[in-house]
Order: sequence, then structure tokens, then C-alpha cells
Amino acid sequence: MAIAIVVWWFYQRASDPFHQWQKVITPDLLDAVTVNQDPTRQWRSIALLMFWCLAAIAIAGPTWRPEPSPFADDPVPVMLLLKSGESMNESDLSPNRMERARLKVVDFANARKGQPLGLIAYAGSAHLVLPPTRDTGVVATMASEISPEIMPTPGDRLGSALQLAAKTLGDGGGSIVVVTDTIPTGENSQYESFVSENRASIEILGIAREGTPESNDLSKAASALRADVTLITADSTDVEGIVRRVADTPIAVSVDGEGTRWAEMGWWLVPVIAVGMLTVFRREEQQQEQTT
Repeated sequence: MAIAIVVWWFYQRASDPFHQWQKVITPDLLDAVTVNQDPTRQWRSIALLMFWCLAAIAIAGPTWRPEPSPFADDPVPVMLLLKSGESMNESDLSPNRMERARLKVVDFANARKGQPLGLIAYAGSAHLVLPPTRDTGVVATMASEISPEIMPTPGDRLGSALQLAAKTLGDGGGSIVVVTDTIPTGENSQYESFVSENRASIEILGIAREGTPESNDLSKAASALRADVTLITADSTDVEGIVRRVADTPIAVSVDGEGTRWAEMGWWLVPVIAVGMLTVFRREEQQQEQTT
């Protein structure tokens, strides 16, 4: 960009027809003997510099979004966070919330056959059951053995589960799907901090009915987590919707010997630069015709 500014400065000096006269004629007298001055010349000159700077930025290749490597075909890894707290034993959803949540994990496993799927169980503490694996049948089998009775600490520490999921996914990122009936709203600041520090997208599958206090708490927590909330349905449409969304999540995939690939976004500036330079060019051409 500094080079563009220097080139623009020399270009202005070279194209200024009054540059040499300014050395021998006082400014007031020069203005008096000059006719047909272009009052927009200075603004066009500044606009030209601005477009040159934009071109320098575009050439530099600004980027802010990771992109998959063209040499890798791994789908987005997903971590399921299955709540196993005492509230999951409530029977307002037949036969109870825990059993319905386990059945939804089975739906996830069936919908993502051959694609990386991991499992974390949490209550008052978070525990890694399985890292992302393509053997999704194992995930479904392990989920069937999880219950509030086997959890070492009662409670609802979603924050700990999120941190464990992010650590398990690593720098490549991925998606986190929280399967839960409630989320404590008093920890919103912790959720916001997690979102700001991690790239993983978050989805919430609520084991709750619409309009209940549980669903309202899920919506409040989802706002802090920048997550979408999908309430449980009798069929598999809830899971299918989440599976479609996580499939579109960009992840950073590294190839051996390379770092994370980032999508170059400088091409977004090309139309702006093209239109701007065309406008400057046409005005200059019109001015030359008037002079002629």
C-alpha cells in the first residue's frame, strides 16, 4: 500500500500541468491567468488513490475464513454432548427424557454413517466417551449405556462439556451438538467467552416441549452460544435438520507439511475496483474532450 501511495504522488506531480509554473508564478497570479480549471480534479485524484489502495489490499489476499483442503475429503466431525443429569429421568416425555435422548443419538448415528461422530456425557462433570469415529454404530451402543446413575457428579456443567468438546476437536474445528433438556442461564458469560475463543459451531437438540420453561431456558442460552435450537419431534426430522446444517460447517483441514488453509477473499473487492477505475477513466476522458 505504501508503494501505491508513492506511485500516486509521483503520478500527480507528473500529470499536473501547473507544477512547473508554480515555481515561477505566485499562486494568486497563477489562479487569475488560469481558465477552464477542473474543480473535481483533486477529488478524482483522491478517488484514484483510494482504488489503488483497494487493489493493493485485494492483491495481498485478505482472509478470515478457513477452507477445506482440495486434497482432503474428510466431512465435518461432530461431537455429541449428551446430558445425563437427574432431570433427564423426568417422565413428561414417554418413557423419560433420558431414553428419548438416547434414541436421538441413535438417529444421529444412522444419519451420519461413515462420518466422524464423537460422544461426551456430562452432568456435574464432563467425560469423553468416544472421540470422533467413523464407526457410528459404536457411538449409538455407548450412548445406550449412559444414565444419570453412572455419572460421578450430579449437576449441569455444560461449560465443562463444551471445553472438552473443543479440545477433542482440536484446531481443525467442527460442530458441537448438545442433546439436553435444560441449560443453566446463569452461565451466559461463560458461554459467550467460549464462542469468542472457539470456531466450532453449536447446535442444540432440546429434549423439551415447546412453550415450557425448559424450552425458554434453552432459547436464552442459545442466544449466548449463538446456537440454533431444535426441539425434539416424534419423527427424525429434528435430527435430519441438524445433520444438514452441520454438513455445511466450514472446517480447517491441514495436509501433511502444510498449515491450515484459509479462503482468499480479495476477489470481493474486484467489482468495486473495476467500477471505480472505470468511472475515473471516463471522467478524465470527458475532461480531455472539453479541453480539445
